[in-house]
Amino acid sequence: MSIIVTGSLAFDHILQFPGYFEEHINPEQLNNINISFLVDNMKKMKGGCASNIAYSLALLGNKPTIMATAGKDFEDFERWLNKRGVDTSLVKKIDEKYTASCFIITDQNNNQITGFYGGAMADAGLLSFKDIDYKNVQIAIISPNAPNAMIQYCKECRELGIPFIYDPGQQIPRTSSEDLIECITGSLYTIMNDYELSLVMKKTKKTQEELLKLTKTIIKTLGADGCVFITKDGETKIAPAKPLKVSDPTGAGDAFRAGLITGYLNGLSIEQTAKIANTIAVYVVEQDAPAEHNFTPEEFAKRYEENYNEKLPNIF
Repeated sequence: MSIIVTGSLAFDHILQFPGYFEEHINPEQLNNINISFLVDNMKKMKGGCASNIAYSLALLGNKPTIMATAGKDFEDFERWLNKRGVDTSLVKKIDEKYTASCFIITDQNNNQITGFYGGAMADAGLLSFKDIDYKNVQIAIISPNAPNAMIQYCKECRELGIPFIYDPGQQIPRTSSEDLIECITGSLYTIMNDYELSLVMKKTKKTQEELLKLTKTIIKTLGADGCVFITKDGETKIAPAKPLKVSDPTGAGDAFRAGLITGYLNGLSIEQTAKIANTIAVYVVEQDAPAEHNFTPEEFAKRYEENYNEKLPNIF
């Protein structure tokens, strides 16, 4: 159990809006929004942050274990994960509930509006790192999940000496200032996009420099512009990999996180780790779903080399 992935297990409903959100939202009426978007198509897929991250970790040659809660409709989902090299032995099934569901509307600028039903995810706090063989865990990622469970997991990892990545994501609005500080403290990486970082600084009333006293590294993702690794020694910006086409960005961030973990476990530099993360992320952007990408080690190495003009480190 070298990698523990915590986070949501969910059925993703991806809806494509053929227009632009900005054309239909009046900024002067944000306190009185009542709007509906007629979408062109919908796809229902197996997803959730934990599933997406674990799927990409397995593609990169790792053996991830998911620690999460799922509902009475998880049986086929579980078989699907197991077939792809993901260990679900730590998934707890809540028989009286359904697995979480996510509804994502994406416009033509790849902006997204998301609604999320927690279902069995609300019981994630029933699980604990203290109940597993935690001494054999090399790294854990605390990705979006039931807020109380995320806080609990961060505390446990810190207490048990487990290196962990804190990925607050869409749970920032549901997490208090005090709890955000609690979760960031002691983390190996805290990963957020540009907007999320600004929101965390506003909620905690801490500057970027003050946050760096709590975590070793802040990783700021910039979408199509790549990413920035921020430490007390300065900032390192890494250019993005280029997708062959752009289909849907849903799940690209989860694949990016799988790349981060892979780089860390292989002892790679910041630059190499970021390049691996950027490379696997574009595979997702090219697909219509967060876990439909696939590649051989040779294909991944070629894509990495085409983007960064250097040989892929030995990760497979």
